[in-house]
Order: sequence, then C-alpha cells, then structure tokens
Amino acid sequence: MRYDAIVIGVSSGGMNAMNVMFPLLPKEFKIPIIIVQHINARSDSQWIKLLNSKYKLCIKEVDEKELIEQGIVYIAPPNYHLLIEKNKTFSLTVDERINFARPSIDVLFESAAEAYKSKLIGIILTGSNNDGSKGIKRIKEYGGLTIIQNPETAESSYMPASAISSITPDYILSLEEIMKLLLSLDQKNNSQL
Repeated sequence: MRYDAIVIGVSSGGMNAMNVMFPLLPKEFKIPIIIVQHINARSDSQWIKLLNSKYKLCIKEVDEKELIEQGIVYIAPPNYHLLIEKNKTFSLTVDERINFARPSIDVLFESAAEAYKSKLIGIILTGSNNDGSKGIKRIKEYGGLTIIQNPETAESSYMPASAISSITPDYILSLEEIMKLLLSLDQKNNSQL
C-alpha cells in the first residue's frame, strides 16, 4: 500500500513529543506530514522556526491554498481550523471551536480522510481532551492506516485513550515505535516509484 500523507493530532505534551519524533526523521523522508497542535490563539510562529532550525526536514506553518508537497512537515496556524481540499491544497477557516479547540484535530482528520481515502495515515498522540476521536474513526472508515500513541507512554493519556475507545486502531505504539513504522512505510513508498 502506498501512502500519500500523514496527519498527526497532538495537544498537551506536544512539544516534547515532537522533540522525540523529529530528530528521527531523515531529510529524505518524503510523505508529507500535517500536524494540528493545540496552541494558544495568540501564539506566534517562533516555536516553528525553532523546530525548523533544529531538525533536518522543512517544518513550516500552513499557508492558505498552499499545495501539499512531499518532504515537508506542515503545522496548522493558531486560531484557524485546517482543512485539506480534494485537490490536495489547504484551506483555513475561523469557524467555531470544536472540542474547545481551533485548530481542531477532527476537522483536519475528517477533511484529510475525504481527500486521501485509503492513502492516509492518521496518528493521535498525547493530549488532554477527546479531539481527534471522530476524525481517526473517519480515517479508519475510509481504509486509512490508524496509529495511536500508547497512552501509558503519553505525557497526557486522555486523548490517545479516548481515540482507542472510539476505534480498534491498526497500531498502538510508543513515539519511537511510531517513527520506526513511518520510516519503514516511507521506504516502501519510495521503492514503489
């Protein structure tokens, strides 16, 4: 199976999770990664610049109508819901908060499932609310690959535990195991070119 995108939902504990994950990604990693991290609505993009300066991949905040490209880690801007259109571009909206969050993981995951169908990987990581549970279910319904961080290894176990209660995921793994799996899937993708 070839995968065309990875969506990741993360909340409290997210910066620590990214600091575990990103060093494990080589510059050659091709599958685009799209992340919703719950952050303060007034947050600036300095933390993204810091991540980008520390790690090998290009890490950037999403721009409206931007075309999704290989080899880039995209992060939703604060105070906007992030959607993926069927033509594989981004849309940003300021619709009302969902699960007390904007950006909402569910909004990203549900729109990504519609756009990528079975060629999508959905990942729920550490967090302290149930955002993402509906979205990961939608990814599963479309035949995408579902991965949830083992709640016992999460800084905040509520979000991964909530996602596990909504579906039977394909994998329940630690952060390091998730990255090992993603590297393997990316290598398989590249060998199919």
